[in-house]
Amino acid sequence: MTAPPLDERARWTASGEAWLRWADSLAGPAERLNAPLLAALGLGPRSRLLDLAAGAGEPALSAARLIGPEGLVAASDLVALPLRRLLGRPEGAAPLLPVAADMAALPFPDGAFTAASCRFGIMFVPDSVAALAELRRVMAPGARVAFLVWGALAGNSVLALVHSGVAAVLGEAAAAALDPLFRYAEPGILARELEKAGFVSASEQDVRLSGEADAGRPFWRAQLEMSFAPQLAAATAESRHALDAWLAAAVARTADKGRFRLDIHARLVTACRS
Repeated sequence: MTAPPLDERARWTASGEAWLRWADSLAGPAERLNAPLLAALGLGPRSRLLDLAAGAGEPALSAARLIGPEGLVAASDLVALPLRRLLGRPEGAAPLLPVAADMAALPFPDGAFTAASCRFGIMFVPDSVAALAELRRVMAPGARVAFLVWGALAGNSVLALVHSGVAAVLGEAAAAALDPLFRYAEPGILARELEKAGFVSASEQDVRLSGEADAGRPFWRAQLEMSFAPQLAAATAESRHALDAWLAAAVARTADKGRFRLDIHARLVTACRS
């Protein structure tokens, strides 16, 4: 099995504080993305869910409340820092087990789980087919797995905005840190990898959300800090100020009556363990 490269582990170590800092303020959009992901799994009172790339706790927290106290949610992430939000357990929720682990080497026995979720995480795994095969190992027969991955950059307005700003101010090399997010932007790629790893009945569907943000507020800052934490840490104060100014000006140019359109394009990919 292939371990994640050091720079990938460093990315999430550097980004952990930003994910924790913005988790509560992004709860609304997170809930809208969680809904189709968790609905696809058909979770019940005794479900045993493995949430991969759990980050700051979603959808693991929402799943724990949905499943209830007789089930279990194991929340796994490559680095331990963001998992701090999972140390408490909501009243009436399933027990939460935070685990720092490589997705390609999971510390669980064969057939331990009845379902698995992964929201915007599989694209960062170097050997994704090996990781999916490892996931299949820890799934019980008949278990369902569900992934959310990003659609094309052009369909995600805030990601496109911060990507353009970082490229313009910090350079194309810095902006390339966003490239792995769109590894599965083309339909069918992840479904084929799931089947190659031994899953069956793989299917995909688009998830599109929209909304608006106040153009006078730096609504883009959360995405910028979470996506580009290492690049921002390496930038000078002058460059960071210039980036803020570039983004504010870009929003002002494209806003309509003081509102910036928020578009999200993701893809929901599901499969079963035979």
